Amino acid sequence: MKVKDPIIPLFIQFIKDSTTGKRLKKNGERISPQSIKNYQYALNNLVKFEADTGFELRICNASKLNSRELASEKNYWKKFYKKFTEYLYKNGCYDNYVGANIKYIRTFFNYLKNEKDYPTGDFQRLFYVRKEEVDILVLSPEQLKYLIHDQAFSKSLTPAMRRIKDVFVFGCTTGLRFSDIFSLTNKNFEKQNNDWYLKIKSQKTKTYSFIKLPNYAVDIYKQYKPKSSRVSIFGTISLFIFNRSLKHIGEKAGFTNAIHMTRERQGKTKATTKSTLRFCDKMSSHMMRRTAITTLLILGMPEHLVRKISGHSSSSSSFNRYVHYAQVYVDKEIDKVHSKLENY
Repeated sequence: MKVKDPIIPLFIQFIKDSTTGKRLKKNGERISPQSIKNYQYALNNLVKFEADTGFELRICNASKLNSRELASEKNYWKKFYKKFTEYLYKNGCYDNYVGANIKYIRTFFNYLKNEKDYPTGDFQRLFYVRKEEVDILVLSPEQLKYLIHDQAFSKSLTPAMRRIKDVFVFGCTTGLRFSDIFSLTNKNFEKQNNDWYLKIKSQKTKTYSFIKLPNYAVDIYKQYKPKSSRVSIFGTISLFIFNRSLKHIGEKAGFTNAIHMTRERQGKTKATTKSTLRFCDKMSSHMMRRTAITTLLILGMPEHLVRKISGHSSSSSSFNRYVHYAQVYVDKEIDKVHSKLENY
């Protein structure tokens, strides 16, 4: 009779080992806090799935199973994958989220096999990780210039909203992630001759960047510059409040044009909502980095230099999406010019 071990306690131990540093990345670095949060989300979904469906989550030592039991175990994990993904889809999830959960579960399986010497049977190889190409939404150069230069609009905002607007503009200029921006101190800013530079090591990719700042970005820095080099330039703010405030700022700026967003479930395109979405409704911290990259490409900076600033490798598939988006924008502008020439 095959012995069954419950999955949930093992997954909890997996998260604990990742948190304490007992489990490390392949390069010896500790697991990032965001990855640990993602593991916790996956665990929560597994717990809810088991409670709502009654599907028993367990694992067997594959080295102690005969050929018939191995075949049965393989069918069990095929059934798990089908039911678990269907459960997530029925709860309104899209391919990227479902695929991410499966990826974390596969990581858990590899942890059991490689770090706990638990023969899993490698059934995690049966789990297909779906991915989807989510629409890229960025500020146009005209929208970005409005936020940078329109003083009347800036004065119409409360001090708290103005700070968030300035942080957003700074992010749309430098391409920094939310976490990197709010970790900046005076030590990250350096003046050489009459030019200011931003020097930073990304918390996520560990890559170094040395970015020359335009005058308006320098003005933002000087406006919020603290006396102590130990204090962050822009203070602290929760991601939730930041994103919520951006939507209000976008609405006040008149970024209310209707947009159509789609997502994918099981590879099939689905509209995200039946009601009309406005551009401002989708403004978030993610837009900063995307805007910075596409703006540099749209305004003609060579791809290899943009990659260097953004920290993308030469083989990055995600970067190619920005190139494609930027080209579409350029094509539309060219079409506008051509249409004027065609009419005499």
